[in-house]
Amino acid sequence: MKTMKRAALGSACTAALCLSAGLGLSAVPAPASAQTPAVAPPALPSLLPAIPEPVDAAYPGVIRLEVDATNLAQHIFQVTETIPVKSAGPMVLFFPEWLPGNHGPVGPISQLAGLEITANGQPVQWVRDTLHPYAYHVNVPAGADQIVVRLQHLSPTAGNQGRVTMTPEMLNIQWEKMLLYPAGHWSRNITVQPTVTLPTGWSYGVALDADAKTGDVQSFKPVSLEVLIDSPMFAGANYRQLDLDPNGRSPVRANIVADDADSLKATDDQVKILRDMVVQFDRLYGARHFDRYDFLIAMTDKLGGIGLEHHRSSENSVDPAFFTGWATHLGDRDLLSHEMNHSWNGKWRRPADQYVPNFNSPLQNSLLWVYEGQTQYYGQVIAARSGLLSKQQAMDALAMTAATFQARVGREWRAMQDTTNDPIISQRRPKGWLSWQRDEDYYSEGQLIWLDIDTTIREKTGGRKSLDDFARAFFGIDDGDWAPRPYTFEDVVSTLDGVVANDWAAFLRTRLDASGPDARAPLDGLERGGWRLAFTDTPTDYQKTLFRELGRNDFTYSLGFQTTSANVIRAMQWDSPAFRAGLAIGMEIVAVNGQSASADRIAAAITAAKDPAKPVELIVKDDDRFRTIRFDYHDGLRYPRLERIEGVPDRLGDILTPRRN
Repeated sequence: MKTMKRAALGSACTAALCLSAGLGLSAVPAPASAQTPAVAPPALPSLLPAIPEPVDAAYPGVIRLEVDATNLAQHIFQVTETIPVKSAGPMVLFFPEWLPGNHGPVGPISQLAGLEITANGQPVQWVRDTLHPYAYHVNVPAGADQIVVRLQHLSPTAGNQGRVTMTPEMLNIQWEKMLLYPAGHWSRNITVQPTVTLPTGWSYGVALDADAKTGDVQSFKPVSLEVLIDSPMFAGANYRQLDLDPNGRSPVRANIVADDADSLKATDDQVKILRDMVVQFDRLYGARHFDRYDFLIAMTDKLGGIGLEHHRSSENSVDPAFFTGWATHLGDRDLLSHEMNHSWNGKWRRPADQYVPNFNSPLQNSLLWVYEGQTQYYGQVIAARSGLLSKQQAMDALAMTAATFQARVGREWRAMQDTTNDPIISQRRPKGWLSWQRDEDYYSEGQLIWLDIDTTIREKTGGRKSLDDFARAFFGIDDGDWAPRPYTFEDVVSTLDGVVANDWAAFLRTRLDASGPDARAPLDGLERGGWRLAFTDTPTDYQKTLFRELGRNDFTYSLGFQTTSANVIRAMQWDSPAFRAGLAIGMEIVAVNGQSASADRIAAAITAAKDPAKPVELIVKDDDRFRTIRFDYHDGLRYPRLERIEGVPDRLGDILTPRRN
């Protein structure tokens, strides 16, 4: 854990640091020398004391947090927070910075505004820490036993400002965006009682226990700050709740809000699929580490997109046609299974380097290939086992993943292990050269590694054991226990070795750390599973449907790019024919072989060019410049799919088959 104390440069002690430590120095910096630079305190109205280290002891009293979420037109949440204080003197308040599930320091502090702090009805000045700008210093006056914090959380009003969390039809309360909390404490030891005022007639879903309700004002029972931030709310005018585990041992519900009430019309078969998902999770893990589980689902084109895990709930935004356009909308099918899997992997059992005292202690992400990679694997496996995806759709999706990472040329310089740092480095900003820069590849390349592990276990044990045995041994213990259970790399290796003996540490490190010109994608699991990656000139039905839904056209494995429905290049494969021709994301294809551009004409030109005498000629618009580009490419269209390997057991088919017990 990175210390939160103010650090001096070199061996020097700054005046501010020494004074705050009670050493009685003045605020005048020491003279500079050739060896020791002059270090002045920040030019602020007062010196900044050290930020206290977190102590694992109860914070006295209960913080009262009141959120008024009724200003729908302007997307403004009004917040009043009453914080008990122990004594007069310096105090530090944090705005949450390191957000679980986001894997980085991305707390949207710029959306906090109007901050006012009072004590005994009188203003209390706050000063932002210059080294830790998510920290606010205040000086509690004598005689005060509480301070009152007032602020607004300003939801973006358009997507280019950030994620929209309030619309005229629905809202998403994420508590970490609407509070400050006392530094110097573990978040699990700070108690908060939240109250929300909702628009008249709205309903909500949240994994908190309701307390009193007066009109549109709903209060909830006190919980720890850790639990509160892990328990967001969806609320809306169009609402439906589905019971996904009737008469089960603990409630599992889908709380659905929608832009339009028609989106809520799930069929009986669709409800059964969601219930079967819960059944398949129970059969996989055998234990539950929650007393309730609430899916929060927004069927929307207006609220900002999200898929975010929590211990007893998850936030999921899906297409408004998730139910009503079931046959034509595939993009969100494995979202619910992915997020629910995190209740076991990521929330109950979590990487040891993410088990930190509070929301301003830096997270480390070295095990995200387990946290997210194995969840990506089981998210799609459970989707297939439950019927969210057909077996064929799951296999077609896997083919697309395998092709993506076979072509991930960034492996030449950057190992997959290093991509676990990407949420901190890139913070999910768009990239121009994804196949070369790499991204959060621990998700889907991690999925391929876990398939490799699963098929290895099945092969070594003659089909008697599988990764499901690891899942039950690692996550399916201590039924009913909620307390976070950190894990290490060594814990993963030891549990795998308990399933079947193997040099799992070397197995994993070889795949996680592979880089260089000879490094290759981890596709052995596919072939051991009885299938190989192949390319044909026709996309699978799954890819056709998915790309039609997303408005994309795929020429990645031929010329080397994808286009939008407006013929604008949206993705580019590094070192492909298009790359070597000088194309880049954002350029518009305006003509193909002398005719106005369309996806069909690009495809026809690539097909015709299988005749070596027929080149592909594109006119491309780049800003206000036009270029004509001729491709000497003659291998035709190429789309990924899986091809059966005769003589090898169909282990992949077995993996995707529903468990009976």
